[in-house]
Amino acid sequence: MRAVGLAEQGEVTALLCQEADLQDGQMREVAVEDHKVLLVRADGRYSAMGSRCTHYNAPLVKGALLGNKVRCPFHGACFNVTTGDIEEFPGLDCLPSYKVKVKDGNVYMSYDRKSLKLSKRVKEMSSRELEVNHTTLLIGGGPAALLCAETLRQNFYKGRIVMITKDALPPFDKPKLSKAMNSDSSKILLRTEDFFKQYGIEVWTQKEVVSVEPISKVVKLNDDTVQPYDQLLVSTGCRARPLDCPGQHLVGVNLLQTHQDAQEICRSCQGRKAVIIGASFIGMEVASYLSTKAASVAMVGTTEYPFEKILGPEIGKMTMHMLEESNVKFYMKDRVLEIRGEDGKVKEVVLQSGAVLEADVVVAGIGVIPNSDFLMGSKVQIDSRKSVIIDKFMKTNVSDIYGAGDVTSFPLTIREGQRVNICHWQMAQAHGRVAALNMLNKPTEIDSVPFFWTVLLGKSIRYTGYGEGYTEIIFKGKVEEGKFLAFYIKEEVVVAAASLMFDPAVARIAGLMASGLLITKTQAQSDDLSWLKL
Repeated sequence: MRAVGLAEQGEVTALLCQEADLQDGQMREVAVEDHKVLLVRADGRYSAMGSRCTHYNAPLVKGALLGNKVRCPFHGACFNVTTGDIEEFPGLDCLPSYKVKVKDGNVYMSYDRKSLKLSKRVKEMSSRELEVNHTTLLIGGGPAALLCAETLRQNFYKGRIVMITKDALPPFDKPKLSKAMNSDSSKILLRTEDFFKQYGIEVWTQKEVVSVEPISKVVKLNDDTVQPYDQLLVSTGCRARPLDCPGQHLVGVNLLQTHQDAQEICRSCQGRKAVIIGASFIGMEVASYLSTKAASVAMVGTTEYPFEKILGPEIGKMTMHMLEESNVKFYMKDRVLEIRGEDGKVKEVVLQSGAVLEADVVVAGIGVIPNSDFLMGSKVQIDSRKSVIIDKFMKTNVSDIYGAGDVTSFPLTIREGQRVNICHWQMAQAHGRVAALNMLNKPTEIDSVPFFWTVLLGKSIRYTGYGEGYTEIIFKGKVEEGKFLAFYIKEEVVVAAASLMFDPAVARIAGLMASGLLITKTQAQSDDLSWLKL
């Protein structure tokens, strides 16, 4: 629909629609001067805002509207329709919002032409004031640390913020390392150098904290310098688990952890024979990406199908067939015994089954290890899997030390406080925000619903909830045809959902879970999915 513009007291007013055209709980895109605006009617009120998600530019009109929040159909980011503020992740920025009024049965939007051209909005933030003698130290340069820093500044914290990362890059979009391996570094940075300068956020790259002393409140770095802190965030993420077999150190055997790793794997696989070890999300995405670039791609996995434990055998089988059609050869229910080389370079991979795979490049994706070793001796509690134990306020057992992101074990609200370790980009961002608010003595509990996605050959599987221990999967659509919605059932309740080509089902389910609503097995079994408002 195209709006009609009118001049009114120095600003532009656009007629968006007639009041009767939009019912409560509905939204539509309206073109205003060749720019698309999302018009929403929620709880009897009209709102207008930017129409595209600030994460990856998805059209929000295809998303899920629940109350005064709209969720992105692709990756679950959530925006307040009244303010345009981002309230759930992934993503960093808010939407521009516009004044709306109803007059004589018509709905109008007021705006200035400059703001109409904006697709996103950075929340108002403070900067550092040198006279404020207080330092917040963020260990790690991922999404949790970045959201913590920005949330502190959004709440007008004016002390010193120092982010320490062993990466060569400042915070970047790490999910793209396996999905778009040849991305230029400048294209995946989450914020510019000027942004960090403007808001007084120091980013120290290629530095690593090797120990923490809570009593004196200092950390020691790998260059033997020390840095005092008043409050500390541990958000060091995880590292790729290395192979444990003969030949693991040969040239050509790779782990995917950094942007440089992704570039090197992509370069070295061009026209060569690649073997991927581990049918994990990382391994499958790498195989998908390399399928059009390497001379051959072989995948080795220990289960019958990829993703079997998390998504189930039906979806795993479907993804396996997808990649097989792109010339990826699978060696499942198998494992690596040895990697053989010649002149110090990888030559072949020997499997337990006796198969010998020719290889110029090997990429291992066999899980991760939390980066918590530097906390030895600090009295910060670590669990048996090396995860940092935090509570629902992101606090560790040590005063003024907080934890966030993949390195942590935390209580999950939708599982009644069950302690979990969830390595999702979205959850790490939520952790960073909650940690910052609690650092500022604004008590806030983590209550985000897990949401992640994987991309294979341009097709995206979306997932929300926490399905560990599920006992049954109920499908809508047909998995083998690549269009489905899967409900994961535990104790007669839907605990997770996954979909392919079924948007915005998973986004809506995430919203329902976030509202505290239990979705029953009976609802999932029903042929009537009107409750999903698809």
